[in-house]
Order: sequence, then C-alpha cells, then structure tokens
Amino acid sequence: MSHAAQTQASAPEAPASATSPQTTPSAAPIAAPHQLFQQHCATCHGEQRTGGMGPALLPESLERLRKAEALKVITSGRPATQMPAFGDKLSEAQINQLATWIYTPVEPTPSWAESDIRLSRTENKPAPTAKDKPAWKADPLNLFVVVEGGDHHVSIVDGDKLEVIHRFASRYALHGGPKFSPDGRFVYFGSRDGWITKYDLYQLRVVAEVRAGLNMRNVAVSGDGQWVLAGNYLPGNVVLFDSQLNLVRIYPATSLDGKQTSRVSAVYDAAPRQSFIVALKDLPELWEISYNTKAEPIHDGYVHDFRMGEAIAKTGYLGVRRTPLSVPLDDFFFDPPYRHVIGAGRPAATKRAAVATPASGASAASSPVDEPPSAQVINLD
Repeated sequence: MSHAAQTQASAPEAPASATSPQTTPSAAPIAAPHQLFQQHCATCHGEQRTGGMGPALLPESLERLRKAEALKVITSGRPATQMPAFGDKLSEAQINQLATWIYTPVEPTPSWAESDIRLSRTENKPAPTAKDKPAWKADPLNLFVVVEGGDHHVSIVDGDKLEVIHRFASRYALHGGPKFSPDGRFVYFGSRDGWITKYDLYQLRVVAEVRAGLNMRNVAVSGDGQWVLAGNYLPGNVVLFDSQLNLVRIYPATSLDGKQTSRVSAVYDAAPRQSFIVALKDLPELWEISYNTKAEPIHDGYVHDFRMGEAIAKTGYLGVRRTPLSVPLDDFFFDPPYRHVIGAGRPAATKRAAVATPASGASAASSPVDEPPSAQVINLD
C-alpha cells in the first residue's frame, strides 16, 4: 500500500518556491494499525488475529517471538512459507506499527467454543493400497522425530544411519514435544496456536488435525493410547479427545464454585496411575483426570460435611479430582514410581515451597524458600 499523494495531471507545474512540499511515502499519514492489518494480514491470520492459513498473532502466541524478529519477518517474509515480505509495500513506520500492535490484546477477547473445535477437525483417509507396516526401510524402533522450530518443519531421521527419511511442514510453533502412541506408529504434535496433528510414521502422512484452542500449552497421550488431552491458555480449559481427535469433553479451568478462572499451565500423562495430571496457572489446584473405568468416586470437599450431611460423590472415570495447593504450579514432573509430582511456579507468583496429598484433598503445607522459583512436592497417593 502506498500513501504517496497523487498530483492531478491538469495541475500546472509551478516553481519549487511556490509549491507546498510534496508528500513522500515516509511522510504520508500512517493508517491505524488495525486498518493496516485488515488490508494486508487478515486474510491469512484472521480478522481477530486468531489464525487461519497463517498462525495466530496474539500476545499469548507470540511470547517467544521477540519484537525485533517480528519486524524482520514482516519486512522480509519467512522463507519456505506463505509469509510474504512487506518491506517493499509498507514504510518502516507502518511495519513498526504492525509489529507493536500484534503484541496488544484483542478486544473483546476471542472465543473458541465446542462448535469451533468440531468444525476445525479434518481427517485424511489412507490410500487403498496402504499397509500396516512402514513404507520405508529402517528400524521403526530407532527413529528420531526432530522438530525444527526455526522454519516449522519436522524431520523423521533413521537412528542407525542418521539420514533423513522424510521431512514435512508442520503447524506454526510446535510446543511441548511430540507424544507417541503406545505402539510407536503414531505421533501427536501440539502447536502454540492450538492445533493438534496426528501423524502416521509408517505411511508418512497426516491422519487428522483439530484445533483445540487459540493458545495451547501442550498435549498428552494416555498410556493406553485411547485419549489425547490438551491444555489451553486461551480459552482457559482442558479439552479431551479420543485417539482420532474427535472431541469428547471440555473442562473449563475454573474453581469448584465457578467464580475464579485460570489458564492451564501443563498437562501430562501418568500412565501407571491411568490418569492425566493438570496444573493450573492462576488457581492453586492440581487436577487428576482418570481414564480408568474403575476409578474411585470423587468427593469435592469433606465426605462428612455438617452443611450437606454427606458429600455427593461424582464419577471418578473422566472426572476431575482436585487437590488444593498453597500456590499455583507453572510446570511439573513425576518421580519414577509416579507417586509424587514435583513442580515449580514463576518467581512472581510466590517464594514458598509446599507439599500436598491430592488423593485426600489435604491442604498443602508450605515453608519459606530463599530463592525463586517456588517448588512443591505433591503426594499423589
């Protein structure tokens, strides 16, 4: 887009001293950044910056992209992608405006509902001649799946010869590491802007894709291979799919009374427990969602409560068992027996360490910690 003023052909040419200064592209009035975005960017990135052909351009999605890099991408484009260069179309000031604007929150906050999730799902049927064995000659138990964050590709590498078997374009900013099915044939990728991709390593093809949210932290695959769980920053929820990425259930990340909301920090599979463990960014709770059909009932609060008489039990299977913590967790890992969760919060959140017993719902005991980040150990038994 050019903002250079155009002179009419009929206007007589006048001496320089008698004319007003001509308007140049750099001196022209600069359109509002949202107008520039709608004209040059919305077709690929969505009118609300929630993504489309291109990735979402929301503050939550751009946490790891420095503004200097954003300026470079807008100016020069991104090689091997559909992102064009705008350095020859926009002035330096306009590019700076755009780069600044994409780091500001969208008002009103974009939503991503059940209907959006279902409509986003795509599935690719296998070829009629496809076989249930690798289409390549290598040891299927010795493969490297290499996520190339710089140019958004994935390489499948022969672990014996260290040669690339196949390389393909991925969704923007894969995050959280690839997760594998129990038999090793399928791998699931999660992207920052909410896409989950199921990929067949035998036939080297995408099986299915679905968009779980607008900004996703990571995905987890159950130990039995039947479930895929996604944890979202935006909207704040946990989304459960079957292994074919069909939506099963949405769990809003809220307090028990629904008055407080949260983003989801992380979700991981605890295979020996037959459950997923979920950490919340803004609520001091740890969730356990069991996929064991014989899971014990869940009692929110005390089993004997003078206000209720007996607490009403909820189904343990695919239900949420809440453990109160002293502070929210930002990320965590398990000890080898999967009996304890060891986690930490951001320094800004707290400077205390805590221990809790989720199964009993006991409150976490805390003690001062001299240096951030805060640490917690949670006994899952």
